[in-house]
Amino acid sequence: MRHSYFSYVRNVTRFRSRSRSAAYSSFFSEFDGDSTLASLKLKQSPASDDSSNVAFKKISSIYYGDSISVKKPISKRNDNAKESQSQPGISWLSNIYNNNLLLQRKGHSRKKKQKHLFEFSQENRFNKLVRICAKVLGPEATIALFGKVGRDPGIKGYNALIEMCIEKARESSDEDIVIEELGKVFHLFKLMGERGFRLEEQSYRPLLLYTIDMCMVEEFHFFCDAIKDQNASLITRLGYYEMMLWLRVNNEEKIQEICNLIAENDGEETSDLRENYFLALCESERKKEILELLEIIDIKKLSSVESVEKIFQALGRHQLEPVAENFLLDFKTSDYETNNITNFIASYAVSIPDLLVENVITKFKDLHQTLEVSPSSSSYEKLILHCCTLREVRVALDIVGEMCEGGLTLSNEMLQSILQTCEETSEYNLVHRIFSTIRQYNLETNDKTFRCMIDLFLKMKDLEGAYRMLDEMGELNLKPSASMYNTIMAECFREKNTSDGVRVLEHMQNADVMPDSETFSYLISNSETEEDVVMYYKELKESGIKPTKQIFMALINAYAACGQLEKAKQVVLDPLIPQKNLNQIKCVLVSVLAAHGQLSEAIHYYEEIKKAGHNLEPKDIMSLIEKARSNVELDRLLLLLEELNDTDYWNGACCRIILYCIWNKDISSAVNLCKLLKNKYQSNELVTEALCDKHHSDELVMKVLFDKVFSLIDGSESSHLQACLELLSEIKDKLGLVPPKEYHDSLLSAHAKTSELHNAN
Repeated sequence: MRHSYFSYVRNVTRFRSRSRSAAYSSFFSEFDGDSTLASLKLKQSPASDDSSNVAFKKISSIYYGDSISVKKPISKRNDNAKESQSQPGISWLSNIYNNNLLLQRKGHSRKKKQKHLFEFSQENRFNKLVRICAKVLGPEATIALFGKVGRDPGIKGYNALIEMCIEKARESSDEDIVIEELGKVFHLFKLMGERGFRLEEQSYRPLLLYTIDMCMVEEFHFFCDAIKDQNASLITRLGYYEMMLWLRVNNEEKIQEICNLIAENDGEETSDLRENYFLALCESERKKEILELLEIIDIKKLSSVESVEKIFQALGRHQLEPVAENFLLDFKTSDYETNNITNFIASYAVSIPDLLVENVITKFKDLHQTLEVSPSSSSYEKLILHCCTLREVRVALDIVGEMCEGGLTLSNEMLQSILQTCEETSEYNLVHRIFSTIRQYNLETNDKTFRCMIDLFLKMKDLEGAYRMLDEMGELNLKPSASMYNTIMAECFREKNTSDGVRVLEHMQNADVMPDSETFSYLISNSETEEDVVMYYKELKESGIKPTKQIFMALINAYAACGQLEKAKQVVLDPLIPQKNLNQIKCVLVSVLAAHGQLSEAIHYYEEIKKAGHNLEPKDIMSLIEKARSNVELDRLLLLLEELNDTDYWNGACCRIILYCIWNKDISSAVNLCKLLKNKYQSNELVTEALCDKHHSDELVMKVLFDKVFSLIDGSESSHLQACLELLSEIKDKLGLVPPKEYHDSLLSAHAKTSELHNAN
């Protein structure tokens, strides 16, 4: 590239409003040159190095199991295809898939579907892991970290990192942070090219939309140059974004210049560029320019049906019916595919603003009658989606009936959209009509469709209706699945309707449906006696179902609920627990023991987890801290506090430890924690500039202290109230934190009443 991004942005006038800070200069020196993300000198504190190591261990555990040691690959660059083939096998995921398949094998088609679902969930899990790591470590450290375990984030992973950088830039009003995040995106683009990934619209779209939204004209052109250098075939598509930019900044000269280019150049070599310019214009409110160009452009020659649909959407939005009719007639006389014409009609009709849904349907039918064409399934589905958007479910079902009577079929996706709208509008009773329609026209369905319908029955408290629907599935040559019955069971237990929850198992047996691990997980979790817990776990093992981690977690909670904490501890010794899940299951045990007051035992298991190189979940750490009174050392609580990265959990835990210090009359430690809390609020980059003002942030800290600390002090304990008053005096003198008068007066009043009561006694 002819010039680096960083030398360029130094000269961008947008960022000349103030001098660069030391951090700003440090950022550019760190990123200067042609270094890639893999060779960046990441500025990390020792704490962040620890986070990186912990995350590395977690990723290794997830992908290779706890017992396997993973080393950083020797080769830095591999061919993309070879790299994916040479990844170490994710054996534990494969085992889960194979074991589940043995239980549910129903032919070759079912195997293919299960494999697709497994691969999809594995990909989603990996992308989620990329996002979590990026949130904790940042994009650069995440790339380096995944390199250690021999995994490349892949296109979707890189796109997730890019989106996170743009989100952070949008959230910040600090120019240094904005430049830093844009710089990270630039290097992610560069790294993608080095790894052999082709830069496509899904990757660069968030960046260009951000620069357009922020009216960053020079930055927009710089990044467009960078994108074209990496993928020259994108030049024509970038025309769409260029027009969007000029429309956003209202640059009349540039807009007119592009309109002239569209009008005066009809060569094949510029057709794609002109099309993209025009599509952007059609999304604007410039009716005059759109009409002028439509007189020149032959929309039949546009590159795709989708592009033509966008033209008709614009015609509908601007209510240009005569123009739309002329184009439709032109398509009809040109022997254009009828299915496309009917889709254009639907695109036009649903785009007309402020039109009642009944009038939209009338317009849809009138245009079909005028053109003497019949609606297609896809055009009807556009109408149905429009009805769902307007929350007109009954009208949508009328359209379903009409299209099915005409011999057309409804896709399962449309059916689920209707069901979702029923839930959103609380029109649960329409499930009867929906199921009747499915039966009458033998519509395509799947497990998810029936679970959605079961949910609607349950929201009406109509258990019998749900069971009746499952019994009638045989008329559709379908058989209920365990997951459908599990949906009923879960809702019964959630409503504390234990008897009906247990009775679901009888219905499953009558329908010859085998329970799965999720079924037993619900039954164990909601068992009322120790005998039931033992019975259900025994049945699970005898049925040949491999227990999942949810089963062992349910066992721990169930034994604890029955008062059998010793048996809850024994669960983690079960030889059937996969080694990779052991620490997660121990985390549940820690939380349960803490909740039942066995803090020393909970800390024992916590230390075992730490020795294995794992961390507790934030909620489990909070559980330990919340149960501490005087039987835990303050140093132990402070170590737990250090492990919390989530701001909300950290703030809550800090306040809880301050409360602990008050209970134990350790005022000096409480003052130090108040100082930490104050610094945390002042340095929080997500707080707006107004809140970053010292006065406002101090008020916020005092509000948090009173809500989460002082308000929880028992008014009958005069010594605790005295400690509160001492703490208030100390933080006022040492930290400048002054409580609002009403808060201070309420504490004084409570202390006075307690003292009077004590003296009277």
